[in-house]
Amino acid sequence: MNGYLDMELLRFTTAGSVDDGKSTLIGRLLYDSKSIFEDQMEAVRAASERMGNEEVNLALLTDGLRAEREQGITIDVAYRYFATPKRKFIIADTPGHIEYTRNMVTGASTADAAIILVDARNGIIEQTKRHSYIASLLQLPHVIVAINKMDLVDFAEDVYNRIREDYRLIATKLNLKNVHYLPISALHGDNVVDPSQRMSWYRGQPLLHLLETIPLREDPDHQPARFPVQYVIRPQNDQFHDYRAYAGRIASGTYQVGNAVTILPSGTESTIMAIDEAGKSLTEASCPQSVAIRLNDNVDISRGDMIVKRGELPKVNAHISLLVCWLNHRPLSIGAKYILRHTTDEVFGIVKDVYFKVNINTLENILDDKTVKMNDIAHIAIKTSKPLKYDFYENNRIAGSLVLIDESTFETVGAGMIVEQLEDQTYII
Repeated sequence: MNGYLDMELLRFTTAGSVDDGKSTLIGRLLYDSKSIFEDQMEAVRAASERMGNEEVNLALLTDGLRAEREQGITIDVAYRYFATPKRKFIIADTPGHIEYTRNMVTGASTADAAIILVDARNGIIEQTKRHSYIASLLQLPHVIVAINKMDLVDFAEDVYNRIREDYRLIATKLNLKNVHYLPISALHGDNVVDPSQRMSWYRGQPLLHLLETIPLREDPDHQPARFPVQYVIRPQNDQFHDYRAYAGRIASGTYQVGNAVTILPSGTESTIMAIDEAGKSLTEASCPQSVAIRLNDNVDISRGDMIVKRGELPKVNAHISLLVCWLNHRPLSIGAKYILRHTTDEVFGIVKDVYFKVNINTLENILDDKTVKMNDIAHIAIKTSKPLKYDFYENNRIAGSLVLIDESTFETVGAGMIVEQLEDQTYII
C-alpha cells in the first residue's frame, strides 16, 4: 500500500473535436490496462445493447451524464483514476464542442500533459488549433498528438505523416515544447496499451508506455514558497487560550519551523514557531499540504493575505496584465467592474483595455477588434481595487491564475493567467 502511495502521479487531459474518440480512448486505456471492475464492464455491455451498439461502447465508461449517453457526446469534465505498476494517473475527459471550451480549460488547468486527438480522416481542424492554443497558454509541459481512427484510413502511413507535418507547423508557432506523435485506433486498441500489429511501420511506443515514462513538470516544492491564508484559527477556550494559527493550503514551496517569513501585503516580518496538521505538529510542510502555521509574533493577518519566505517575495501590483479565456455568453466590457478571485483573495477589478484577441484559425493577434465574446482568448489589462500578490503564470500556476466573476450574477465569466506586460503590448507564447 505504501508503495502505491509513493508512486508518481501524472495528471493528463484529453482534448479534440466532437467524435474524435476521446471517451473511447479513455475507456480503452482503462479496459486494456485492467483498471475497471467486472460489474462496471457488465453495466457498460448492458447499456451498449440498449443503445443498439454492435460492439461494447467503451466511451460509456466516462460519459456519465444521462444527456451525454443519449447524445453520444461529452458535456461535463469527467475525472477517472487508475494506476499501473509504474505510475498513478488522473484523467480529465473534456468535451469537444466549442460551447464547452470552458470545460477544456478546467480540465487542462491542473494537467501535466494533454492528449489531443485528431481524426485521421479530417486532419487538423479549428478545434485542434483551439485546444493546442489552450495547452500552450496553460504551459502544459507535454502534448501528445494521437492521430485516431487509423482503422478508417486503412492504417495508411502517409496519412499519419501528413497530419504530423501539419501539426508541427502549429507546434512551432505556439512554441509547444515537448510534442509526441502516435497513430492509434482507440476503438480496436491499436497502439493504446499494446503495440499495433497493423501499423508495423510505426517504430514508437504505445500510448500507455509514453504516459508511464514522460517526465513530470518541475516539483512545486522547489518553487518559491507561497502560503495564501484561508482562515485564522482562534479557539478562545481554556484548553487553547492563547492559540492563534493561520490555516491554508501551501500553493508552492516548503515551510520549516524557524523560517523567517514576510506577511503580504503589509510587509510585516516574523518567524514560524510551529506548523500543525490534523492535531499533530510538523517540523516541515510543503505543497500541497493543508496546514496551520503559528508565528512568533501576534501579527494582524486575515483571509487573502499571503505568508512567504523572507527574500522570496512575489510581485505586488494593482495593474495586472491577463491572458483570459472568456467563458460567458455576455461579452467582456471595457470599463466594467468584475470580482477577481486570486488564491484566497477577492478584489474588484476594472477592465482598462483589450490589447488583442486571438484568431484561432490563423493563430494571429487581432488588434483592431476589442469585442471579447464567449470562448474568445484575449490579452487584457485590469486595474484592481487593491494590489494582488502574484507570480507570472509561467512560474507558478496557482499564484499566477485567477477567475473573473460577474458582480451582479456571480457567474464565473473568465479564466485568467497573469503574464508580463511587454512594452509593445504583445504577448508571445
